[in-house]
This record gives sequence, C-alpha cells and structure tokens, in this order.
Amino acid sequence: MRHRVALIGLGMGAAPHAQSLVDLADRVEVVAACARTAAHAEAFAARYGFAAASDVEALVRARHIDAVIIATPPASHLDLVERFAAAGKHILLEKPLELTLERSRAVVAACERAGVRLGVVFQHRFRPGALRLQALVEAGALGQLAAANVSVPWWRPQSYYDVAGRGTLARDGGGVLITQAIHQLDLFLSLVPPVVEVSAFATTSRVHRMETEDMVAGALAFEGGALGSLMATTAAYPGFGERLELIGTRGTAVLADGVLEVHLHDGRSERAGAAGGGGGGADPMAFSNDAHRAVLAAFLDAVEAGRDPVNSGRAALKVHALIEALLASSHLRKPVGLAMRGTSIIES
Repeated sequence: MRHRVALIGLGMGAAPHAQSLVDLADRVEVVAACARTAAHAEAFAARYGFAAASDVEALVRARHIDAVIIATPPASHLDLVERFAAAGKHILLEKPLELTLERSRAVVAACERAGVRLGVVFQHRFRPGALRLQALVEAGALGQLAAANVSVPWWRPQSYYDVAGRGTLARDGGGVLITQAIHQLDLFLSLVPPVVEVSAFATTSRVHRMETEDMVAGALAFEGGALGSLMATTAAYPGFGERLELIGTRGTAVLADGVLEVHLHDGRSERAGAAGGGGGGADPMAFSNDAHRAVLAAFLDAVEAGRDPVNSGRAALKVHALIEALLASSHLRKPVGLAMRGTSIIES
C-alpha cells in the first residue's frame, strides 16, 4: 500500500520535494499540494500532476492522509505540527524545526505526545560522500577525534535579503546559521562527539543589509578533548562548496563540496561522492533532488518500521542548541557551555 501524503507549503523550497514525490510514485500517493492561495496551489500542482488545495484544516481532518511534508516558513511550524500530529499524521518537516530552541522542543514534544514520526529535511546527511564518511566514523577508521572543522562559504546577493521576511527573526529565526549553515552543522554534529563549549563572533558584514547575522566564526571544544573551528557566511561571492574536516589518530577525512577524501596513517586512501549540489551560490535551488528523494525514502522506511528516522526531530535539537549557543557566545562576548545530550545551554 502506498503512503498517502500531502505537501504543505509551495514556496521556493517545495520543488525538490514535489519531484521526489513524483520519483517515488510507487511508494506514495500525493493527495494534495497545498498553498494559502488557490491560484498558487493550482499552478504549482499542475506542474507535477497533483491535486491542489488551499484549506489546511481540511487536510488536517482528512482521515485518508497518513503523512505530510511541511515546507512552510519556520514561524508557522509549531502550529502546523501540533495540528497534524494531533490528527495522527507522520511529519517530514523542512528545516529548521522552529524559530528558537524552546519552540523547537515544543515541535518535538508534540510529535512524541501524539506517537507520530518526525523527520527533518537535512539532506546533506544523505549525499553519497557523507554516507561513506558516516560509515567510516562508525567503523572507527579514523581513530579517536583530535580536531574537527566546518566551513560554509556561501553567497547570497542583497536581492535575496530584500524579499520580505528573509533573514529576519520574526519569520526565519535568524540568518546564516539557522537558514543556510544548519544543513552542514547537522551533518557535522552527526559525525563528531558532543560539543561541550563554544566561543564565537557573529556579525552582519558590510556586504549585506539585513536584520540578522551573515557571518559567524567560532571555536569548538568536544567531549573527549578534541578542538575545532566553524566559519559560516553568505558573503563569500560567488559561493563556494562547504567543507568538513575530521582529523583522527588514525587518519584524516575531508568532505569538500560533496567529495570525500580519506587518508589513513597506514597508507590507504579513498575518494567517494560527487561534487556540487549544495546550493551555495546566488541560486539557492541550484541542485538536483537526489538527496531530497533519499530523505523521503528513509522517512518512509522509518514510518513502515515503526521507528524514528536518523534525521529525527530529537536529533535536530542538537543543531538548534549549537546555533543558539554560538549566538549567545557572540552576544555575551564569552564562552558558552553546552550539554548536547540534553540540548541545554549553560553560560560559562
């Protein structure tokens, strides 16, 4: 039996979800594509052969829908999740969970109370190079972690932030960390020990006029003694591939723009993955839907198996806690400690 799914929110980020639903037509039946206005819903739905809808409440009540993909702005997530979860529908939610860590916890709690599965669209975890790196880390191939660095040197023109709500606290919850770098930070946290302390600077650079940060630099301390660094920006014209480095006692792995290179102390080396696909340039949607399709397929697998997906809501709380700690450190001008397992933040 195919899963009956509704796509809620048909803005810029909805296209890869729609194409993934088409690609997985043997596993899903798209009941409706829903936008706030009927005209927009009909135009979008016609491109993919879906039925159109503009009444969210009707979809909440629809008993024949068993899962929804929510791709609306972050400020709307808690309300929608609470309504759909209470109606017993599994939820695949576009990042971020919500505007703040507190509201993000409420999103997770709503799904746990209702007993529905919650997956978060962190597609960078599902790219081939990242999957191979995950397998190497789990196998202990790199040994114990000595250092870990992450860099997101992306570009967004001023016209991107001139769109109403972009880069604002009220709609997006922040700037480069919660909107762009969150993908790579989620992947990063899935590969390293818990972060225990951060010291960071966040600013709005001279490149952009916007409410929130477009540049963040930070130092990280991990459980077990490893150290690391973080840099994220949308001011790096014309946009470059994100980079992640893991330095261990047995070797080093570098995942740069989707391509993994591994060099072990015993002389072995390997290369995996494919370049591109991060959306780091002026066009945020300049990537294929391959990773989104993998996210959807893994979510369906988890629903069928009665378990949480690896990109669960509770896992996503870790990246929200890190983001909040980085910004708190910048604001307080001092280090901030984290208890990542409980996703709490502690001022040092």
